[in-house]
Amino acid sequence: MPTSTASSSTAVTATVDTRAGADTRATAGGRAETDASTKAAAFARAEWEALGTSVVLLVDDPDVLATARAIVERELRAIDRACSRFRPDSDLERANAGAGRFVGVDPLLIEAIEIALRAAVLTDGDVDPTVGNALILAGYDRDWTLLERARSAGGSDGKLEDVVVRPTITARVTPGWRAIELDRERSAIRVPTGVRLDLGATAKAWVADRAAAAVHEATGAGSLIGLGGDIATAGAASEEGWRIYVTDDHRRVPGEQGQTISIRAGGIATSSTTARRWRHEGRTQHHIIDPASGAPVAPRWRTVSVAAETCLDANIASTGALIRADTAPAWLEQMGLPARLVGNDGAVCLVGEWPAQEVQPR
Repeated sequence: MPTSTASSSTAVTATVDTRAGADTRATAGGRAETDASTKAAAFARAEWEALGTSVVLLVDDPDVLATARAIVERELRAIDRACSRFRPDSDLERANAGAGRFVGVDPLLIEAIEIALRAAVLTDGDVDPTVGNALILAGYDRDWTLLERARSAGGSDGKLEDVVVRPTITARVTPGWRAIELDRERSAIRVPTGVRLDLGATAKAWVADRAAAAVHEATGAGSLIGLGGDIATAGAASEEGWRIYVTDDHRRVPGEQGQTISIRAGGIATSSTTARRWRHEGRTQHHIIDPASGAPVAPRWRTVSVAAETCLDANIASTGALIRADTAPAWLEQMGLPARLVGNDGAVCLVGEWPAQEVQPR
């Protein structure tokens, strides 16, 4: 069992708030809503699309919003150039194409792969950066926005069945993540022959942390960055904390099935087997791969949300929990991480200091 990825001391610090449309909300993660009370607190917001997902930026000083957005966009461009599996000119794809030999890459990719290897260590290999070939075999062979367009063009109404059919034949690639070689002095990497890296389980959460910290350092403003299901904060929060709406899909709005919580620092990550689904070779697939089988994980939980001191650590834990299935609650409890797990039947399992969910009167 891995050591704790983070302490919960700065994570969830407030109870559930079920008031619809109150204050600043960053849906886990990407959609933020503001009303009159938010304006009184002088929050400013920007939203756009990048890295195949939604981006939300909140700052507590409206005067720095333009500067903050430019900083976030710079961070996103840098991580895309270094770590994208969907850009043939990215450093990651050059390293994948040169598997079996050392390839010189940007130091940012070296750091990103070190982070991915740390995730593999912390989860005993459940969060594995060497699942690139398995994702391609499952049909995730292009940017998510293009995959959605292809699905629409193929006549899908977007309503995929709840049961993911696991293929009877899977590809197993060895020797895996332990055989990745990094040379920091030369800024080079050797990907094992036959292996393709994918950093989707860690890079997005990591850049959310980086962007939030960069905004706060440059402007002094309290900042929140949401990238899809990954939310990072930096700097002081308001008196009520950062209010975050946790649900299966970041595209949903408050009022649908979910829960609003507050955090004063740290990050929240939500991993799901329902938000990103597609049809491939007659089967419903999703993007959470079980390294033990090389196939999309059989869903025990449709959604896992975790709070931690960083968005990265929260995302490592939420992804690992989906793969660990029935043992996930005990694993998260052992690490001291507050979490909310939603089963396929909609039943909610709360771990640690995650606040209880109030029932909204009808």
